[in-house]
Formats: sequence, C-alpha cells, structure tokens
Amino acid sequence: MAPGGRGTTFKPDHRLVDVRLDEVTLVRRRPEVEHERAVAIFDLLEENRFRLNGARGPYVLHLSLEDARLVLDVRSEDGRPLHRFLLSTKPFRRIIKDYFMVCESYYGAIKSGASPSRIESIDMGRRGLHNEGGDLLVERLAGKIEIDHDTARRLFTLICVLHIRG
Repeated sequence: MAPGGRGTTFKPDHRLVDVRLDEVTLVRRRPEVEHERAVAIFDLLEENRFRLNGARGPYVLHLSLEDARLVLDVRSEDGRPLHRFLLSTKPFRRIIKDYFMVCESYYGAIKSGASPSRIESIDMGRRGLHNEGGDLLVERLAGKIEIDHDTARRLFTLICVLHIRG
C-alpha cells in the first residue's frame, strides 16, 4: 500500500464507528487539549478509512498506552475482539515532543494576540508535524491496518493526547 492509503480501495464497511481512549491512563487536560481530542474523534467518526487486514468492519478502536507501547485494540461493531496491536512509541517520541512544543507556541501566540501571519506560520509547522506523525503511523501499521491520510492524522492527534502527563 502506498503511504496514506493511496492505491487502496476502501469499501463502505472499512471504517471506524467508535474510537475510545483509555480513560485510566488519561489525566485532566487543558481545555485546548480537550477540544483537539473532541474534534479529532468527531472528525474521525464523520469520515475515516480504516481496514484491518483479514477482518471485516465496521470497527471499534480502543487506544491506550502500556509501558512504552501504543495499544490499538480493534474490535467488531458488536464488541468482539478482532486484533490487538502493540507498537513501540519510540519512533513517535521526537515528533510528539516537537508537536507539543509547537502547540504550546501556537496557543501562546493566540493568547498573547500575536499577528495573524505569526499564528499562521506556527500553525503551518504544527500541520507539518501532524502530517509527519500521520505518515509514520501509516508506515508502522503497513501490512496490518490500512488507513488514509486524514484518518492517520486524526489518530496521531489522539496518540499525542494519550502522551500528556498530569
């Protein structure tokens, strides 16, 4: 499969119908983070392309962290376990760290009344890191789960949310 799901034909059942984050590992988050989480989940459920190789959808995805691993627990729409993937978070660390720093700059610029061009340039950097994180996720899931570019970006947002410490 080409990066971002290019070249993959997705059928109507190749989609997520629910996405859940592990609330046990989640901490109290700032309103900006909660907003990004809510928007990512809303957008994912509105439109996504997700296909678990060897299993029919639609799917429910449970995301969590265990030690230094990202857990993608894929289930059928009725809750039946289909496959549980464990991915090392090590390849994502630099991107997540950079993404957090750029997000801090972005929200700081908005709060301080920075110029629209300054806010836009910071946001461009944020989107670039988002793309990089999404592309890495597509690469790490290759051969297991096929997702399109927008789905990968939104899932990367949720992976970042899971990494927030109290």
